[in-house]
Amino acid sequence: MKSNINIQVELDDEKMPELIEWNAPGGGVDGMQKAQALLLGLWDAHEKSALRIDLWTKKMMVDEMNDFFYQTFFGMADTYLRATKNKELAAEMKEFAKNFLKKANSAETSEL
Repeated sequence: MKSNINIQVELDDEKMPELIEWNAPGGGVDGMQKAQALLLGLWDAHEKSALRIDLWTKKMMVDEMNDFFYQTFFGMADTYLRATKNKELAAEMKEFAKNFLKKANSAETSEL
C-alpha cells in the first residue's frame, strides 16, 4: 500500500515562495491546506546524509518563524525519544527548544 503527501509551491517572478499548499489523501487530509513554511528532512541511508528542503513565504513573520522553530525543535525531541528511548537527550533537546524561544523572543523585542 502506498500513501502520498503532496506539496505544491507557487513562486513569484523572483522564484520566492508565495503560496505553499499540501494534502495527504491517504491520511485523511483530502483538500489542499495552506502553510506559511515547510521544513522537510529526508535521510539518505546509502549516502549517510540528511537532505533538506526549507521553504517559507514572504508573509511569514519573524515571531511566527520563532514559534515554528520552537515547536519543530520540541517535536523533534518527542520523535527522538520514541525512536531511541533516550530520555536524557530528549529532555536536553526540549530544554534547548525552551531556551531558543526565550532568546529569539528577547532578540525580536530588543530590535523594536
